[in-house]
This record gives sequence, C-alpha cells and structure tokens, in this order.
Amino acid sequence: MRMLFGVVGLLIALAVVGLLVKKQVTVAVPSAAVVPGTPPAAGASAQVQPQLTPVPDQIKAAVDAAMQQKRPGLDDN
Repeated sequence: MRMLFGVVGLLIALAVVGLLVKKQVTVAVPSAAVVPGTPPAAGASAQVQPQLTPVPDQIKAAVDAAMQQKRPGLDDN
C-alpha cells in the first residue's frame, strides 16, 4: 500500500513539474523567431539591432593596455 502511494505521489509530482516546464517553455520561446541575417517579415516592425563587432576590439584594447602596465608593489631584487 505504501508503495502504491509512493508511485502515485511520484506521478503527481512529475505531472506538476511537466506542466510548469511546458508553461515556461511556451513563455520563453517567442511566437515569431527572427533569424539573424534575414530580413524581417512584411508585417513585423523593423528593429535595428546594434552591431557587436566593436566590443571584441574594445576588450582586446583594454587587455593590451592592462598587460602593458607595470604591476605595483614588485621590486626587482
């Protein structure tokens, strides 16, 4: 009898988790997915996406500048 209640409780918990996951997935996925590099649909509002190419260049410049700085507190003994 305990085993039956355990299995039923497990199935109920699994059903609740499944419903929550289904709800989260349907909210997270947009109804019309936009693939980068393709033109927007005729009825869709055109949103301009910023170009992300300068960011790696900025990071590289910041790392290079940090590598050129002398570390404080080190003595050449």
